[in-house]
Amino acid sequence: MLKQTQCLRISDGEIQPILNNCSNAPQTLVLIWSQLGDFDNLEYAWWLQREKEKLQAKEIAIRAVGIGDRNSGLKFCEYTGFPQESLFVDPEAKIHASLGLYPGLSAKLPLFSDGQNAWLNFMLMCAGIGSPGTLAEVFRGYKGDRQSPQLIGDEEVVEGTPLPAIKGSFFKFAGGKGFQRPFELATLRLRNMSEVLSNWNTYVPNSAYLTQRGGTFLFDLQGNLLYEHRDRGILGFAENMSDPLSFL
Repeated sequence: MLKQTQCLRISDGEIQPILNNCSNAPQTLVLIWSQLGDFDNLEYAWWLQREKEKLQAKEIAIRAVGIGDRNSGLKFCEYTGFPQESLFVDPEAKIHASLGLYPGLSAKLPLFSDGQNAWLNFMLMCAGIGSPGTLAEVFRGYKGDRQSPQLIGDEEVVEGTPLPAIKGSFFKFAGGKGFQRPFELATLRLRNMSEVLSNWNTYVPNSAYLTQRGGTFLFDLQGNLLYEHRDRGILGFAENMSDPLSFL
């Protein structure tokens, strides 16, 4: 099905097959993302940038389809560094429905618009309702995780949050170094939140799809499915959140 799927490509605004130029890659990683303003996707893109050299060494082709329009895609690539030629958008989440991905909670109040109902359901999911693992993952961002690598280099400076600029070496006082320290991941998530909320209308042109979740699919050269992960809730974009790309 994915071979026939066409979406708008961010680099040129053209409608193109999402798997263009992937036929010779030993493996193709297809990411079906939720709203491009969803914190899950900004975090996923951060991990891809972190492991960029390893992915290139393995010659893994990467294609992503997110919910949004070209402007949200351009903004997403500008912030995350994700390549424009590898990102496509599906404004109405048709590919998500075709793949049977989890649409999230769908409670409806009669006096609410589709967007307002989506906001209500999204907030319930943030509280862990219909979104298994979300609260535990939020707490992991604050308490740290010795199974996860250190996320912020000692000399790196984290800016773009409501807090003063923070140097990476600061986190060693919260627990040491060489692993994800307390508050380290929460700080990166706070930066992502500040970015999205400051540019909300660009990242989320249609709030009706706020609850829609995504999925990860890895194919070999012959197009056989090697691995898949279907997101079950918010902050559940990987089977192993301590090391989201460990399946590779």
